[in-house]
Amino acid sequence: MRRIEQRGTDSKCAVENRFFPVLRDLITVYDQKTFHHRKTTLSRRLAALIRKEFIQIVRDPSSIAIAFVLPVVLLLLFGYGVSLDARHVPLALVVEYPSTEAESFTRGFYHSDYFVPVPTASMETAEALLMSGEVLGILRLREDFARRLKGEKGAPIQLIVNGIDANTARLVEGYVTGTWFQWLQKRSGMTRTALSLPVELEHRIWYNAAVKSRNFLVPGLIAVIMTLIGALLTSLVVAREWERGTMEALMSTPVTMGEILLGKLIPYFLLGTGGLLLSVAMATELFEVPMRGSFWLLWLGSSVFLLVSLGMGLLISTVSKNQFVAGQIAIIVTFLPAFILSGFIFEIHDMPTVIQWITHLVPARYYVAILQTVFLAGDIHSVIWPNLLALVIMAAFFLGRTRQLSHKRLE
Repeated sequence: MRRIEQRGTDSKCAVENRFFPVLRDLITVYDQKTFHHRKTTLSRRLAALIRKEFIQIVRDPSSIAIAFVLPVVLLLLFGYGVSLDARHVPLALVVEYPSTEAESFTRGFYHSDYFVPVPTASMETAEALLMSGEVLGILRLREDFARRLKGEKGAPIQLIVNGIDANTARLVEGYVTGTWFQWLQKRSGMTRTALSLPVELEHRIWYNAAVKSRNFLVPGLIAVIMTLIGALLTSLVVAREWERGTMEALMSTPVTMGEILLGKLIPYFLLGTGGLLLSVAMATELFEVPMRGSFWLLWLGSSVFLLVSLGMGLLISTVSKNQFVAGQIAIIVTFLPAFILSGFIFEIHDMPTVIQWITHLVPARYYVAILQTVFLAGDIHSVIWPNLLALVIMAAFFLGRTRQLSHKRLE
């Protein structure tokens, strides 16, 4: 009996040893085929959604206009129409007693790109021009200018500047001081007399040696453009689906909510990348803004920021199911902070402390820092990587929050 039981047990183990490997192989092959089928189905559904969105973009000219026409218009307006430089400033010149020294000094203003001299006969006439806004400043040389110039104390000049625009007033004052100092140096060389100054200041301007505000404004403007392209376009796409009733049709299909979001994210990411390339090309070729850093580092930062803008736009369109409301929210929440609180025009360090803390919530602040660094300074990693990390965190938050609030139900 023991031998029979032992033989039965041995035969059972032999069957199990032969059967289970075959069953395991069959299950593995089935799982692989199922996974491959699901993967193929997923890729086909996603490709179909992307194709559908591209067809919608082609049929809707406003999307192409926002992506490609809007950057051109904004760059042309800000590149040529907006300047923080004070050039061709009308300046009234009042010379009470003509002399060789006075003529030599005022000649420097006629050869300067910063001033348009307006000769006036008296202070009364010059003050009337200043009050009417025809000139922005008055330069007065008194009648004893030549005589006092030869004395030990020197000859003072009077400068009156219109201070309504404080920035222009400071620039005009600086330009006049520079012209005065250059004339003193030239006169000292002609008379072979030493120019006695207690301190000699040697100017060195880094990163923007020409001191052109265009080199500062155009890179920051790219951040505003990318904000508009990313947030304004995607803020309308989901709301448009709800208004037209096509979202209900998508809900009835086997596609998941993640596939729907990806199907809308990828086309507009490619569209935004096209807008970025166009903006960079105009900045470097048309406006001659130097790009001293790596283009690929610029592209990496721009791609992450574009994901942030797309995430914000998708989140807005997910919450609001009306295109008009979604567009208004996108402008208020994304465009205005990017324009005012990003350091694009207004220096963040000059803002109140509370506003400076608020700017940390504006994604464009970090992108503007990356753009201005790559364009004007180069690949300064101590500036680029912390700002890039902040953008990565924001992109993960907005995209994750959008996925969390997106549900495949008609509520």
